[in-house]
Amino acid sequence: MVKAYVLIVTDPGSTRHVTATLAALPRIHSVSEVMGPYDIVAEIVAENLTEIPPILSGEIRTIEGIQSTTSLVAFPSDNPQSG
Repeated sequence: MVKAYVLIVTDPGSTRHVTATLAALPRIHSVSEVMGPYDIVAEIVAENLTEIPPILSGEIRTIEGIQSTTSLVAFPSDNPQSG
């Protein structure tokens, strides 16, 4: 499994709409509205790394109300406690 975190900046007033839309996507594991330079953090869980770019470009970045995204792919861990 591969995890990626997407840091999202939304248009003013669009955060709740974007959050709800993200939460309905099948490969989105969690969505949190946050304070700071980003408005939302979404966690993607995929079988392999090659699945991440199509999710970003075809499912996430096409959502109306998103201004920008920054993606962080997590390194696989051998530590069973890290999930």
